[in-house]
Amino acid sequence: STSFWLDLAGQRRKCVLFTLRLSYSGKAVHRVYATASQEAFLEGHLEAFTALGGVPSVHIRYDNLKPAVKQVLFGRSRLESARWASFKSWYQFSAFYCAPGEDGAHEKGGVEHEGGRFRRKHLVPPPAVDSLAELNERLAAIDIAEDARHIHGRPTSIGFDFEAERDRLRPLPADDYDCGIDLTPVVARNSRITVRQCYYSVPAKFIGTKVRVKLRANELWVFDGRKVVARHPRLTRRYTYHDFLDHYLEILLAKPGAFAGASTLAQARAEGGFTKVHEAFWAAAKAKAGDREGTRMLIEVLLLHRQLPPEALVAAMETCLRIGSVSTDLVAIEARKAMEGTDADDAEILAGPDEATPDGSAGAQVISLHARRLPPDPRQALPDMSKYDRLLSPVASRDSQTQKGHGA
Repeated sequence: STSFWLDLAGQRRKCVLFTLRLSYSGKAVHRVYATASQEAFLEGHLEAFTALGGVPSVHIRYDNLKPAVKQVLFGRSRLESARWASFKSWYQFSAFYCAPGEDGAHEKGGVEHEGGRFRRKHLVPPPAVDSLAELNERLAAIDIAEDARHIHGRPTSIGFDFEAERDRLRPLPADDYDCGIDLTPVVARNSRITVRQCYYSVPAKFIGTKVRVKLRANELWVFDGRKVVARHPRLTRRYTYHDFLDHYLEILLAKPGAFAGASTLAQARAEGGFTKVHEAFWAAAKAKAGDREGTRMLIEVLLLHRQLPPEALVAAMETCLRIGSVSTDLVAIEARKAMEGTDADDAEILAGPDEATPDGSAGAQVISLHARRLPPDPRQALPDMSKYDRLLSPVASRDSQTQKGHGA
């Protein structure tokens, strides 16, 4: 692994480049992780085996790195960590550990050179990305494009040589190895959990309970049963925190005065989740209904993000601001119309006593949903009932012409 710097969501951070290289063809797989943890070490192998379509059948060479080796013994014997031994057994490959110090420096020269070359060519100057997942997608595309590269002194390309090497790879198992760690922290009063001396927010309804957490290489997942209720980027610095504004909305709805100074609001602004349209809607709601009620109206709109996509809600707020309304019901209706792709002309704004129209006059908004927006009737045409109508009319019988008691 090789350390390098990048601009992640506007902040300069130090990350780790994982590299796995095949000795014959020189084909390599590169992935970026937040830390050099064991989770990243295992997940890097999983990504590499998936990209290669198999597992090396002889062995893989390693330095005596901590995620794999607990203690260096005599010769090439090593005391391995339990999870690393389990991972090797899952994928059925063996590890060749290089000799420590200068004696084993030449045994891993290929991958050391490859990691430095790739970093200097593709990660200098520091790339600017919004997430590590975005950067790993770029690296995967670069790895595919480098199949056409020729290693110095070879007449054939990396991709050509890999085709001959592909048949010697052992097939992948049916299921992938779970590289994450399961933890069960308790949710504190501030609706946060503590994992590896870092703090992550969870929905406020879980305060005081234990939640199941999956700590992965670049992410942290919080589960409620089998449902993922929160996904955070993994933090690397101790005592730092990452919050989501959505996790505190129920608390802020009861205490709207704390909304303006909440640290989670500042983080939402920095990450771009709380846009300028939200700011404008908040200002308009406070101007019309006062600070307390206007903030509550904004929080009710933020609660709509749980059911509706953010793009539709932002478009709905823009429409409401354009017509001079801050009604949360109208925002919900306009958002659903934006999802359906209907025109804004479907909303007819009629005059009334409790809302202001665009021209400044008082008015209430009545939304008229046109019939063309309703789904078509799936029922077929009604059956012909004329045959059954004949049963309702009396039919003259031959016995009616004879008298009662006499024969025909």
